[in-house]
Amino acid sequence: MTIKNTILLLLFISTITSSQSDTQAIKKWHLTLLKNLPEPITNNAVSEGFIKGKAYVYTFGGLDSTKRYSGIHRRSYRLDIANNTWQQIADVPDTLGKIAGAASRIKNTIYILGGYHVFANGTEKSSNKVHRYDIVNNIFLKDGTPIPIPIDDHVQGVWRDSLLYVITGWSNKANVPNVQIYNPQTNHWAVGTPVPNNHMYKSFGASGTIVGDTIFYLGGAAMGKFYPIQHILRKGVINKNNPTEIQWSHQVLDTSFVGYRMASTRVNNTPHWLGGSTVTYNYNAIAYNGSGGVTPSNRDVYLSKNEANITILNSLPMDVRGVAEVNDSVKILIGGIEKNQKVSNKVYRLEWKE
Repeated sequence: MTIKNTILLLLFISTITSSQSDTQAIKKWHLTLLKNLPEPITNNAVSEGFIKGKAYVYTFGGLDSTKRYSGIHRRSYRLDIANNTWQQIADVPDTLGKIAGAASRIKNTIYILGGYHVFANGTEKSSNKVHRYDIVNNIFLKDGTPIPIPIDDHVQGVWRDSLLYVITGWSNKANVPNVQIYNPQTNHWAVGTPVPNNHMYKSFGASGTIVGDTIFYLGGAAMGKFYPIQHILRKGVINKNNPTEIQWSHQVLDTSFVGYRMASTRVNNTPHWLGGSTVTYNYNAIAYNGSGGVTPSNRDVYLSKNEANITILNSLPMDVRGVAEVNDSVKILIGGIEKNQKVSNKVYRLEWKE
């Protein structure tokens, strides 16, 4: 696939305020602030859920405003979108809080996978947990079969509302090339075709989505000094007759397309990457390269007509681990980190309008 790197910069005079009634058109994205989270949260797992057609948004675990290891928690919340009200739900059923996990919905269950714990001495441990949340009954079920290779900061996507793909990511000491495929119906794991075992594909902090039978993932951090940021678009075509078989390819984009801890979604079968940063950083929002606090990129990177594009937005956070998919055109971002490394309690409703 040939990609022409095109940058579309749309700047704005007015800014979004904390008023829930403020809405601003940004090219095709229209942003509205919903009711604030009960507390500031970042690096949290996010998903949507539906009960009799009514939409809810969920956040699981994450990091509080201290940005310290002791602020990593298991607290979870549910937003009733129609009534714009938050409710605290049961904590994530793990022994310790964790960050850099991911949540995905298949039918009426949300699966919260991976993430990592941080201990007082600074050591970190990747999680192998598969937490299962029953949307209709508003409870956690017994955990699923553990992830064969513990993982965090990985790419996660759902194929045909049936299989959950866990792609690359960090496992305790390094990035790994593994593709791990979970079947919720059988509660079993399968081994997918790994990504090529090199720094073009292996990544932590990358994000992606599955469109039809194709995996797209972008950005992230490679192994090496200061964990260099990546500007590579990877594509994996799933064999629909044998979904463990994946044909991998990649495209090196212009350096303006670097991205780290963005939220990935899709609109009209087009992949989008929202928010994130253009510098890699530790969970405290301090850059690995020693340059200090990191600033959000405030942008949407998307593919359109075989071109990679950038649209500059106002106020989108970084450190976002997922998007709540209300429908094909309405998406919700929860928490994250704003400018000046402030952990956010904001909730953004984004609507794509042609």
